[in-house]
Amino acid sequence: MAVDGEGGYLRIGELARRTGVSPELLRAWEQRYDLLRPSRSNGGFRLYSDEDERRVRRTAQLIAGGLSAAQAASQALDDARTSTPRPQETDPRTLEALTTRLATSLDVMDGEEAHRAIDRLLSALSVDGLLQDVALPYLRELGDRWARGEVSVAQEHFASSLIRGRLLGIARDWGAGVGPSVVLACVPGEAHDIGLISFGMQIGQRGWRVIFLGADTPIDAIESTARSADAALVVLAVTDMKHVRAQAEAIRELAAVVPVALGGEVTQADAQAVGARALLSDPVGAAREVAREHRRSLA
Repeated sequence: MAVDGEGGYLRIGELARRTGVSPELLRAWEQRYDLLRPSRSNGGFRLYSDEDERRVRRTAQLIAGGLSAAQAASQALDDARTSTPRPQETDPRTLEALTTRLATSLDVMDGEEAHRAIDRLLSALSVDGLLQDVALPYLRELGDRWARGEVSVAQEHFASSLIRGRLLGIARDWGAGVGPSVVLACVPGEAHDIGLISFGMQIGQRGWRVIFLGADTPIDAIESTARSADAALVVLAVTDMKHVRAQAEAIRELAAVVPVALGGEVTQADAQAVGARALLSDPVGAAREVAREHRRSLA
């Protein structure tokens, strides 16, 4: 085992890099659930073992499957005691087949089969993988097919609603972070929030406390929430700039109180016109960018 520590053990930064769970969240899991059992180096640093890494990975996998953090940690500890970790599917052909199975079941509005496909995908993929490799590409393709008249409004709504519900189930502990707070919302008139949910899942995994307000939120409500939470950032979802332009002055006033970022169908010039910045990456990449920039600001 390659290590970043002493005596064959990992420092917390390396454990975070390997598992994709932020140091802040690792510390929270250690304190709240006794999930990690570090030893101490001669210099007083916490050092984590292979068993710690396995419990973290198992906990993250169970959270992705819909359990709360407390339930997932308890199950991971039970698994470690009985030595019965769940095997993972990694065969690319299996993943391709499951992705096709999901898309087909959504197209024919078979919710039971779609949920089964998502369950199987969650046993094989990290949350990052589910978002980047399956959910977001499918939703982009679905939007394109709807624009071309290849799927009905009913099919589009069914698929989006089912995926949205599963993502919210996975994300239900995102308000438990111990890092900075971020407020996620759609401006008045904007109803599409799946990209926002995806961003929130990712930034939550990096230890941020997510406050999700969702679709069609008045700007004054966003501002009051940001103030009360002492938010480090407000992220607004954009699928149609007309909604942002209609609220331009209010968003500029909001940006004078707290940093504001726009994500979705937006350019940097669009964002700057209302005193904000644009998140130009997909939700996964944008969350990484925001978390990285925040760490640099504290260095």
